[in-house]
Amino acid sequence: MCKAFSCVIGRDKTVTWRFGTDSHEDLIKIAGYKDNTLDPEKIEFCRIEISPKNGSYLEPDEWVFKIDMDVTPSWWTLAHKKACERAHKEWVKELDKILIRKPIVNPFRDVVPPNEITDEHIALLRDWASVNTSVWASVWASVWASVLASVLASVNTSVWASVLDTAWDPVWASVLDTVLDSVLDTAWAYTGSFFNLPRNAWKYIDKIDCDGYPYQSAVTLWEMGLVPSFYGGKWRLHGGPDAKVLWEGVI
Repeated sequence: MCKAFSCVIGRDKTVTWRFGTDSHEDLIKIAGYKDNTLDPEKIEFCRIEISPKNGSYLEPDEWVFKIDMDVTPSWWTLAHKKACERAHKEWVKELDKILIRKPIVNPFRDVVPPNEITDEHIALLRDWASVNTSVWASVWASVWASVLASVLASVNTSVWASVLDTAWDPVWASVLDTVLDSVLDTAWAYTGSFFNLPRNAWKYIDKIDCDGYPYQSAVTLWEMGLVPSFYGGKWRLHGGPDAKVLWEGVI
C-alpha cells in the first residue's frame, strides 16, 4: 500500500502528484509514463514516498524520503530528490488545510467527567443517538484511506485500546459485540473530528441537519470525559478511569 506523500518523477525532473491520490500506479497513468522495463537506462520515472518516521500525520517527528523502486533509474540525481521534496512541501500545505492538529484525548484517562449528568449532556446524547448510523462508513469514505489510516494508528495508540480495555466489565461478556459497536461508533466520530472538511464533503449524511461536523455531539461528549454505549434499548454514559456508568436511560 502506497503511503502519503506519494509522487512520481521523470528524467526531466517533472514531479506528478495529486492531493488525495497516493497510488503510484494512478500517478503513472496521469503522467503518461510507460511501466514496461527494469532497465535502469530505459526507466521513464521513479516512484517516491515521503512519510512520517513515527507514522503520525498529526505529530510527524521526521519526514523520511524513500525511492519505492526495486531498480533506481540511472538518471537519478540529487536534483531529482530536491524536486520531490519541493512537491512534498506543497502537499503538506494542502494537508494542513484539512488536518486539525489538536491533542488526542483519552476520555477515561485525560478528563475528569462531570459530577452530575445534566440536561446539556442528555441533549448531546440525544443528538448523537439520532445521527450515529453509518458513522464508520461516513468518516472512512469522506477522507482518503492513507492519511486516515495514519490518523487512526495515532488515535488507536493513544486512545482506542485504552478506551476498549476500560469500557468492559465481565458481566457484559454476553453483550460485548453490541456494546463494542456503539463505543466504536463514538471513536470513529472522534477520529473524524481531526479533519476540517466542508459540510458537503461528508458522505452519507443527507438526513442530518447541521452546518458543521455532523458528529460533533459525540466529540463534545468525548472531550467532556463521557463515552456513550447502547444495549437493551438503553443508552449509557460512561466516565472515569473505570468507565463507570454515570447515567442510564431511554432517550
